[in-house]
Amino acid sequence: MVNVRNREDTGKLFFDFKYLGVRCREYTALDDTKANRKRMKVVAEKMDAEITLGTFEYRRYFPGSRRADRFDNDTSDSSASDRAATPLFKDFADTWWRENEIRWRRNTQLGNRAVLNRHLLPAFGDWPVAKITKADILAFRAEVAQCAGRSGNATLSPKTINNLMGILNMIMTEAADRFEFPNPVQNIKRLRLQRKDIQPFSLDEVRLILDTVRSDYKPYYTLRFFTGMRTGELHGLKWSRIDWEARQILVRETVDKGVVDYTKTDGSQREIAMSSVVYDALRAQFEVTGKGEYVFTTRDGTPLDTTNVTQRVWYPLLRYLELAPRRPYHCRHTAATLWLAAGENPEWIARQMGHTTTEMLFRVYSRYVPNLTRRDGSAFDRFVTNAINGGIGKEEQS
Repeated sequence: MVNVRNREDTGKLFFDFKYLGVRCREYTALDDTKANRKRMKVVAEKMDAEITLGTFEYRRYFPGSRRADRFDNDTSDSSASDRAATPLFKDFADTWWRENEIRWRRNTQLGNRAVLNRHLLPAFGDWPVAKITKADILAFRAEVAQCAGRSGNATLSPKTINNLMGILNMIMTEAADRFEFPNPVQNIKRLRLQRKDIQPFSLDEVRLILDTVRSDYKPYYTLRFFTGMRTGELHGLKWSRIDWEARQILVRETVDKGVVDYTKTDGSQREIAMSSVVYDALRAQFEVTGKGEYVFTTRDGTPLDTTNVTQRVWYPLLRYLELAPRRPYHCRHTAATLWLAAGENPEWIARQMGHTTTEMLFRVYSRYVPNLTRRDGSAFDRFVTNAINGGIGKEEQS
């Protein structure tokens, strides 16, 4: 069905319809008035009839459209054999999914399926994979960039767009390899991401939060602030993973929406050293839930629900203390920055965080590394002064 819609950013009218399995939007310069809607409605009804009868000619209605050339080719006799040469995108995507889902974690499966259903299949589902061009993909990216985002964002973030383009690239790479055609996604550059500053809590803020939070959640937030554990890792922590003698927390699984799963990466399988404050917090928690399986639980003994804890405990607490609202994940950032401030070895910190190298540690937390945050320039000034005055050797001898 051909619909007449209003473009919110400009107030102009446009046609919104599907033709040959492709969703099409053709914009006009007409303002959203009753008269203009009536005129466009007449055209829309005529288009509907022709599409149903199979007599619709895209170029006759939209001669300047970028899609006109595409549909000209697809209605030619030679195109029919091309269509039969490769499977439709939706069919190959189904094959790709079945072959790969076994290697994905549950959250990855859910995320990839959401991208397919919401974006990729509506855009390319009925097209033969070999007929999808770079121009089509760039147009698709420009279109999804206008989609509403989550958490109050006006549009999808560059990170989200890069993610769905990455999934499209994986599908098209495999299809191009099997059916021997150039991958149209291959040379499309990723969108540039803006660097986001982390917002760890200061030690004074941590102390304030732990002194104020309800007593049954004090051990929970003590571990959040002083172990660097991810939310799923903490919610999936079992008493069998607590080594009291070695004073270690063994991170082996996560819990998300009540489902137990493997950790985020192999590197996330780790042993976290208990500080005295963490050890004491776990001892206190053991008196409450020690007879059950999980360390932190609901009243029914099941793992905590992330949304419930965040909305009912975390954000109300920050508002009460008049602290800037921050996601609970910043507790993990806090642990890293406190370890750095204490002068712990970066390699040791990386292992505690579940990073296989120190690269991410220095990239994310560089300004919190003590020897990288000196701001007086004294070391450089002393080095240059000695070099210019020929005093390096003298200084060493003295």
